[in-house]
Amino acid sequence: MLNNREYEEKYSNLNYICGVDEVGRGPLVGPVVASAVILPKNYFIEGLTDSKKLSKKKRDYFYEVIQKDALAIGIGIVDNKKIDEINILEASRLAMKKAINNLSIKPDIILTDAMRLDMGIPEEDIIKGDLKSITISAASVIAKVTRDKMMEELHEKYPMYNFIKNNGYPTKEHIEAIKKYGIIKEHRKSFRPIKDTINN
Repeated sequence: MLNNREYEEKYSNLNYICGVDEVGRGPLVGPVVASAVILPKNYFIEGLTDSKKLSKKKRDYFYEVIQKDALAIGIGIVDNKKIDEINILEASRLAMKKAINNLSIKPDIILTDAMRLDMGIPEEDIIKGDLKSITISAASVIAKVTRDKMMEELHEKYPMYNFIKNNGYPTKEHIEAIKKYGIIKEHRKSFRPIKDTINN
């Protein structure tokens, strides 16, 4: 078992440890969403880990708990047009910076999941950080649930793409729907299946 408080213990002398993470790099549609979270010192909740390893029910549960317990939460959203303009890596970085700037408390240190931000605040970039830092885990849950809610709204507008199930990822069903119905304004035009559709 990984110690998911390893980095919180490492920086236990600091008051405001910020974990930041993003979701939505892989989908063909919609924004990339990041969250920055500052938890109380010595915070622990059993079972909280990387959002990708949690069921929807568990994510929704932890989302509510984190919303209640966190000292500060910031959200950063970068839409598909900006993703097409600057590429998904830079869009992910921008979303994370936006999330941190939207915090009500300035962090003493930023912990990221292997993404360098260079914001003039001390930071540590951790490989598999969403498994090793409970603060990054919390950020991944907030970001994931926030983006999923956005995709549910998009599903209401375009039910034929079944975004409520695929969240915009390039599943076989999503690709078939693109072939049948074409693309929508929320699709990422720089991503290959969409670009191929436009070119054809």
